[in-house]
Amino acid sequence: MAIIVQKFGGTSVGNLERIANVARRVARCHDEGNKVVVVVSAMAGETDRLIDMAKSIKNPPNEREMDVLISTGEQVSIALLAITLDAMGYKARSYCGWQIPIATDRAFTAARVTDVGAEQVLKDLNDGYIVIVAGFQGVDPDGNITTLGRGGSDTSAVAVAAGLKADLCEIYTDVDGVYTTDPNITNKARKLHRIGHEEMLEMASAGAKVLHIRAVELAMNHRVRLVVRSSFNDNEGTLVTEENALMEKEIVSGVTCNIKEAKVTIAGLKDQPGVAAQVFSALADAHIVVDMIVQNVSADGITDITFTIPQADLVKTLELCEKVKEPLGARAVFGSDDIAKVSIIGAGMRSHSGVAARMFSTLAQEGINIEMIATSEIKISCVIKKKYAELAVRALHDAFGLDKVG
Repeated sequence: MAIIVQKFGGTSVGNLERIANVARRVARCHDEGNKVVVVVSAMAGETDRLIDMAKSIKNPPNEREMDVLISTGEQVSIALLAITLDAMGYKARSYCGWQIPIATDRAFTAARVTDVGAEQVLKDLNDGYIVIVAGFQGVDPDGNITTLGRGGSDTSAVAVAAGLKADLCEIYTDVDGVYTTDPNITNKARKLHRIGHEEMLEMASAGAKVLHIRAVELAMNHRVRLVVRSSFNDNEGTLVTEENALMEKEIVSGVTCNIKEAKVTIAGLKDQPGVAAQVFSALADAHIVVDMIVQNVSADGITDITFTIPQADLVKTLELCEKVKEPLGARAVFGSDDIAKVSIIGAGMRSHSGVAARMFSTLAQEGINIEMIATSEIKISCVIKKKYAELAVRALHDAFGLDKVG
């Protein structure tokens, strides 16, 4: 009997009718002779509603209490799904993250999974239960409820699959696989039948919403077999797997866009050793993830540093930078969330020249100015004005011929 972990996102459990649809799909997998563990998110819109409530009281809210609040959304989903399966005649048992336990570090609102308890889940599976686990949440060494950051239910599912040594982890969402770009931006987007872990990791980090970046990291590190599928049809999904020599290496496999980032500039810093370290150490201590960093050429011993962060962390980041501004002798701190990060990703970029030139010239032809640039072996990212995001994606998708089957 195979152990299969199935994860369903907020859209898939958005109302009782959709929860019933999930229950039927889960029951079918169970009837086929599999041991099934289900990981679910909060109902669509619920986490945002809870966040808005907290921020209406204080912005930013206390992070420990924020985790206590927003973890309740998943608790509702797991209970409703368990009740639905019970009504259908199946043995089902739900667990919050702390009950498994899904152990994490102490980073409230952005915790990382350190261990997954498998004993109770395996016992229930052997007793014929369908086990339902709350995604997005865990428990720290002090017994506090923690959450894994937005999209963290994907990470929960892969972590549970790794802990159980599951045969397969299926990520069910509102799209039926990984596409060359967001199908909502262009109808030329093409579904990929398989993609390597490394490319998927870069796509997730660059803004592709289909998988959480830490879920891909865990799948790669623990060799979890991962499939992205739709919860609304039976179409073949996308297999996320280890790269091998037989996999075709397209020059560019996908174009992504992230409009949920912000840009912060610390102006008038002394250009001397240790200054940047103090700035980014303060951000690291606050568990703020910094993405792109640009430091201007020094003029008269003075420089500016600009970096990007998740949009949700802008207020906290500006507060921290204001605290270090005076000790570092900086002139000013300012930020903006009127940006987008557009990226092209492809393992074939390693062995092809001219990719960056084609990207930059494509954006130039559309009259789009580039504010920041970052590169890796298989990714090029540009920060542009948010209003040009979709235009940039469509232009780059066409420029690299991603609508054509390779």
